[in-house]
Amino acid sequence: MSGRRGRWGSCPWGPLPALAAALLLLPGRAQPPDPVDLSRRQPWELRIDQAWLQVHNTLPGENLTISWLSDYCYKCLFQELGPVPFEEPGVAVDSQHPVNLMVNSTMKGKEPCRVNYHFGEFGNYSLIVRSDHSSQNILCDIVINQKPVNSYLPIFFAFLIYMGIFAILALGQFCINIEPVRNWLYNKMNPRETDRLINSEFGSPRRTDSVSSDLPPGVWSTGTAIPRLRSLDTFRGLALAIMVFVNYGGGKYWFFKHQSWNGLTVADLVFPWFVFIMGTSTALSLSSMLRRGCSKGQLLLKILWRSFFLFLIGVVVVNPNYCLGPLAWENLRIPGVLQRLGCTYLVVAGLELLFAKPGPDSTGVEDAFRDLMPFWPQWLFMMALEAVWLCLTFLLNVPGCPRGYLGPGGIGDSGEYPNCTGGAAGYIDRLLLGEKHIYQHPSSSVLYLTTVPFDPEGILGTINSVILAFLGLQAGKILLFYKEQHRQIMLRFCVWTVIMGVISSVLTKCSTEEGVIPVNKNLWSISYVTTLSSFAFTLLLLIYYLVDVKRVWSGAPFFFLGMNSILVYVGHEVFENYFPFKWKMRNTQSHSEHLAQNLIATSLWVIISYVLYRKRIFWKI
Repeated sequence: MSGRRGRWGSCPWGPLPALAAALLLLPGRAQPPDPVDLSRRQPWELRIDQAWLQVHNTLPGENLTISWLSDYCYKCLFQELGPVPFEEPGVAVDSQHPVNLMVNSTMKGKEPCRVNYHFGEFGNYSLIVRSDHSSQNILCDIVINQKPVNSYLPIFFAFLIYMGIFAILALGQFCINIEPVRNWLYNKMNPRETDRLINSEFGSPRRTDSVSSDLPPGVWSTGTAIPRLRSLDTFRGLALAIMVFVNYGGGKYWFFKHQSWNGLTVADLVFPWFVFIMGTSTALSLSSMLRRGCSKGQLLLKILWRSFFLFLIGVVVVNPNYCLGPLAWENLRIPGVLQRLGCTYLVVAGLELLFAKPGPDSTGVEDAFRDLMPFWPQWLFMMALEAVWLCLTFLLNVPGCPRGYLGPGGIGDSGEYPNCTGGAAGYIDRLLLGEKHIYQHPSSSVLYLTTVPFDPEGILGTINSVILAFLGLQAGKILLFYKEQHRQIMLRFCVWTVIMGVISSVLTKCSTEEGVIPVNKNLWSISYVTTLSSFAFTLLLLIYYLVDVKRVWSGAPFFFLGMNSILVYVGHEVFENYFPFKWKMRNTQSHSEHLAQNLIATSLWVIISYVLYRKRIFWKI
């Protein structure tokens, strides 16, 4: 999710383009001395995700120039590190991705030397530049002076710790369910407290919990609606847990940050899953409230109020005023995560309300298509909406940019379109909202060195978020029309997984960059929607099978987060910089400390959501 993007829109120490300098250098001095002892360097001289590179020129009388290019920067221009010898003993280079280094000589007739290498974090390396006596060309070799640290060990240890905690909880629940242990507890403890332990949410789920996330606790077990599916709240809670973790920093690992442009990281998965499950819950909640006798007029007012309130909260959350003092209206960011959720919910819920009935009606419709055929007008509307996205994306004339441009601009595409970031999507936002009202530091600025503002939650991408929510709505209809028919439900989830996967394969050609429409979180491309919906159907299928069919998992601890998703999302944004969610670290250039802080902060929100659940406190809009 992009909560962090919104939060730092006006803060000078947010994800600035200066992060791109981590890929570059610290200028250098003449003939480099012996390998540098990194332990004696000042902390600011070598940062997290960097390595130290010294250049040894063995070509007498020749001046060299070194340039660099990340493997993850598609069709980018080489960026100059500078002439050799450097004023300092070396340069800081990126250790996140493999880097291409090119060494050019000022002597005519000599081919540049190129080397591709993946440097390790905090490693010390030497680039030896020498001459090939047979061809007189330049040769380059990388020598390791000091081995890098294993930056992935903290993840391994964190995994072991959490697995140990879950194993202890599972063992405790297993022991409680053993009859002799249960009898002993009855004898030694208060019977009511023993019942609470035995029926704890860490045990088997119960189908009598509730019927809809929109209903208050008092009407959770009504007999007129389908039982609440814990798998939906578990799915939502899982997405929210990852969302909170990545928004808090994700241990400063690159794969827990948003992708610079095309492709996917872990951080790019959670927001679409949240949109998807919102659509699923919408189908169930509207059906439930219609069964209870609510009129469509009442539900329309509820939809309008919820959409407006989500948008309003979103504007407040993404525009904090403690960074630079009172926020000026001319710099107010308008788009954001909750704003997109509000707009998406308004369209999808309004469309569903227009055709919704109190209960499934399959009269005259074949059983295999009864969750589709009665709603063909909705599908026509969605296809028309997608046609609008395609036409605007590929046919709109964007000044100074090629028609149908989907690239990042900056140094991408050989630097030909530096101010065309996002093509039509970026142009529409800048035209309708104004440059100062959209996100100022997009993820493309880190790798592609873009300079124009671009909002990943912009206007054009909202069209495809509606499509994704509608696919989630389809999952909800499957659950409604085939209630308790587990085989039918899971079969249809599998079919939708395959359909969406095939569409993605055709659009992307199973490639990150070479497809007709690449997977792109910043643009919310249609291939991004089909890919993430395929993942969502698969994940929902697995969770549904484990939680609601086999009941081997209660959904804990994610279930508790899912029951209070809006409260947790808003709370983790508002209290991000407050203790105990954040504290001053002894070493800010350590993945271990960042990971520990981010995991503890996320775990605290899990505990808070559990306490709220036990007290039956839920914030519903």
